[in-house]
Amino acid sequence: MSKQHRLIKFITAAAVLVLGASTLSTTAEAATTLKVGATKTPHSIILNHVKPQLKKEGVNLKVTVFQDYSLIDKALVAKNLDVTYFAHKPYLEQEIAKNGYKIVDIGAVHLEPIGAYSKTVKKLANVKKGATILVSNNRPDYGRVLQILKDAKLITIKKGTKLTDADFNDIASNPKQLKFKYDYDPKLMPELYKNNEGDVVFINANFAVQGGLNPKTDAIALEKKSSPYANILEVRKGDQNKPAIKKLKKALQSKSTQKWIGKHFKGAVLPVK
Repeated sequence: MSKQHRLIKFITAAAVLVLGASTLSTTAEAATTLKVGATKTPHSIILNHVKPQLKKEGVNLKVTVFQDYSLIDKALVAKNLDVTYFAHKPYLEQEIAKNGYKIVDIGAVHLEPIGAYSKTVKKLANVKKGATILVSNNRPDYGRVLQILKDAKLITIKKGTKLTDADFNDIASNPKQLKFKYDYDPKLMPELYKNNEGDVVFINANFAVQGGLNPKTDAIALEKKSSPYANILEVRKGDQNKPAIKKLKKALQSKSTQKWIGKHFKGAVLPVK
C-alpha cells in the first residue's frame, strides 16, 4: 500500500470519528434538563418513577428535594427551578396573594389526603367533650380539617363560607366545645401524635408516611378523594407550553403513572385520574 493510499485512509477514518463525535454532541445538546423542586414523599418518589420515560423523550429530570416547602416557590420565581411539585392549588393561591408571584398551575397529579389521628378514640365522631384538636400552621389546610369535622357532625360552618378560604373563626356551632391549637410546623405533627399530645392530631399524608404512618389504616378519619386539594405542577407564567414541561405533565398524568401511584402507595396517596 502506497504512502498516499495510507494517508487517504487515515484522513477518512479521522473524518468519521469527528462526524461521530459531532453527532453525539448534537444528541447531548438536544436533551433538555428540567429542574424540579419537590418534597421527599411522595413527590420525589413519583418524579423518579417517570425519570426513565422522560429520558427516552430527551428530558433529563433533575429533582431537588426540599425539607422546607416555604422555600420552593421562591426558588421557582428566582429561576433556580423550572417546575415545582409539592403543593395544592389553595396553597398556591395564598402564596400569589401574599407575594405577588407570577406562577400558574398546569395540572393536578395526586391527592395526599389529610387525616385525623388519635390514640384515645377509634372514630372521630366519638371524640370527648372539650377535646383538644391539633392542627398545623398551614392555613390553606384549615378548610380541609373543617370539612372532615363537619362530615363527622362535630361542627357546623357559617353559611356562605368558601372552604378553601376558611379558618376556625368560620365555625358556626361546636356542640362538643372542641379546643383548637394550630401553631405547629406541619412536619412535626406525626411526633405530636406519637407523643400523645392532643386528643386528635391532623396530619398531611406526606408527613404521615414519612413518620411511619399509613393514612389508609391508621387515620380515624380521612379526606375524601373529591377534595379540591390535589397536588399540582407549578411553573412561571409563560412557561406552560415549553415542550419539556408538557412532556413532564403528560408523563405524570398518564394512565400508567396514575395506576402506579395508587398501587405503590397503597391508598396513602390517591391518583387524580
